[in-house]
Amino acid sequence: MPKASEIKKNAAIDYNGNTYIVRDIERSVPQGRAGGSLYRMRMYDVVTGNKIDETFKDSEMLNLADLIRRPAMFSYIDGEEYVFMDQEDYTPYNLNKDSIADEILFINEETPGIQVLVVNEVPVALDLPTSVELEITETDPSVKGASATSRTKPATLSTGLVVQVPEHISTGDKIKINVEERRFMGRAEK
Repeated sequence: MPKASEIKKNAAIDYNGNTYIVRDIERSVPQGRAGGSLYRMRMYDVVTGNKIDETFKDSEMLNLADLIRRPAMFSYIDGEEYVFMDQEDYTPYNLNKDSIADEILFINEETPGIQVLVVNEVPVALDLPTSVELEITETDPSVKGASATSRTKPATLSTGLVVQVPEHISTGDKIKINVEERRFMGRAEK
């Protein structure tokens, strides 16, 4: 059983008789208190999709749920459902658009390293690689000789995500994005 301070985003925990996926974690250190940090977790029930916010002390013990990670790749969109195909046994996993809204911005047909999180044989969330490569579909024209400056400009990627890129990057370039920070890391290797 891990402590609250050891829980990571997209972990599945059993809490109050239900299984929840941790979507967001905020750490705070109250002033004037003896003791440690507090962890405020935004969690979603894997069955009903209901959202709850709970705060735990850093040393509080939590139960991890039985969670299976399956390697998968994006297959197609069916209405409000995104369908991912298991790369080992070709099982299709349907996830509702709203439950994976943040992750959709980093996914295309070529994104490697996607994992579908399965709890009690039900797909509940996606786990993305730390970085992905996406193509720029729209940005201001590149500025010659701008590579020496640290100025940036907004760029719209093929998935609709907008990130800041250096001025020397242009439309059509493939770039590497840090998923957690939504930040430009560099040009993709060709």
